[in-house]
Amino acid sequence: MKGMNAFWGNIFKSSCNDARNTEQLLKKIPLFAGLGRGDLREIQNLAHCRHYRTDEVVFWEGEPGVGMYVLQRGEVGVFQDYGKGRQRELARLGPGDFFGEMALLENDFRSATAVALAETDLFGLIHPDLFDLFNRKPHLGVTILTALAGMLAQRLRRTNQDLQQMLGLPAGSGAPASAP
Repeated sequence: MKGMNAFWGNIFKSSCNDARNTEQLLKKIPLFAGLGRGDLREIQNLAHCRHYRTDEVVFWEGEPGVGMYVLQRGEVGVFQDYGKGRQRELARLGPGDFFGEMALLENDFRSATAVALAETDLFGLIHPDLFDLFNRKPHLGVTILTALAGMLAQRLRRTNQDLQQMLGLPAGSGAPASAP
């Protein structure tokens, strides 16, 4: 597969089994929803597919993030402190959901562990491959990164609302009362 280095080639298959299903799934993901067929095909060509067995770890909290994942089939749980006796489930994801997208923006460590909760098929989009594509097609990079920024802004807004509710503040009150 063009653009795939030897390390990722050992972990992922070089192409997804069902190209038509992959394209349909990509259309449903907010990051790619506004893309035309040709641009979707470009993204699809970068997809690294992999099957995970039940209870197999997709990635561990604390390891370097290298890309995002999209669920084609199965279920993934996202946990903090996984396997440490005090693990906390943050999310349960199913087909069409995606996770790990922060790795597209920063070279930082994973903030949680992702685990296949059933037989699961994922495709991964790896940071270096996507940014090579963005260098070749800047308009595509701007479109995807703008969608990602909007999605992250929505999540931050939701997190702020949850925090306000946890602190017992009225909705839309802004910062906690003790803040200047």
